[in-house]
Amino acid sequence: MTKIVVVGSINMDLVVHTLQFPRMGETLFGEQFTTHPGGKGANQAVAAQRLGASVAMVGCVGHDEFGQTLKAGLEAEGIDTRWLKTSPDTATGVALITLCQGDNAIVVVPGANMQLGPADISAAEAAFIDADVILAQLEIPLDTVMAAARLAQKHGKPFFLNPAPAQALPGELLALCTLLTPNEFELLEALGEPKADWKSVLARHAAVMTKGSDGAWFNQDGQLHHQAGFKVDLIDSTGAGDTFNGALAAFWQLGISEATKRASAAGALSVTRAGAQGGMPTLAELEHFLKKQS
Repeated sequence: MTKIVVVGSINMDLVVHTLQFPRMGETLFGEQFTTHPGGKGANQAVAAQRLGASVAMVGCVGHDEFGQTLKAGLEAEGIDTRWLKTSPDTATGVALITLCQGDNAIVVVPGANMQLGPADISAAEAAFIDADVILAQLEIPLDTVMAAARLAQKHGKPFFLNPAPAQALPGELLALCTLLTPNEFELLEALGEPKADWKSVLARHAAVMTKGSDGAWFNQDGQLHHQAGFKVDLIDSTGAGDTFNGALAAFWQLGISEATKRASAAGALSVTRAGAQGGMPTLAELEHFLKKQS
């Protein structure tokens, strides 16, 4: 069982379903409103846990109803929440998501996620010592991500960074990353080469790059390899990238090629059901899906 520490965001997703996206200044009637647990950190933690990993979550929620609900949800999944901080005076983060014909537009209000600091990483050192993989994203302060990367290096642990939301990353952080897990846009932004050819950039870095329905590309020993996407019926693409990341960490011990294959399959399965976490498959579901593909 792979032991994973996820350092990242925890949000409540507020989801509106519409028949079309509103234009600037336009008001539309929505078809449906739902709430779902989310945040890139929590999503990736749930994905990994359902796929057989043992996950500890390092994050921060507010002292409010959303925070209590989200913490209880993580615990119900079997995730270790000992290092989940509660901020007494900041609201839990939220994501405002508009869904339209399987696509999405998202506005994130970080809230308590921005209260997760380097001291909270130090407090979770015992979890890092026990881990096989550390997984982080960029919906928390950058200095907190840096602290997690340094602590992972201190204890000789692989550090995976999903560089989302996209931003240029400092050289020190890039040097501490065992693996980057971006999409095409995030890859070029993270490495400060927004106009470059993604293949030439990927060939120079340790990364697995997702490319939607086209699957994923990865660099192995300086050679680019392509993992084809899996054909499924699209219901809701929210959380597909997070499912991919959680799966990649969960199966990393199998090698980059097999882990990428399984992560691509898990990501494909996740879009066949609604909700970021609601669509994430279990290990049994993933294995059944892969058997059908062979």
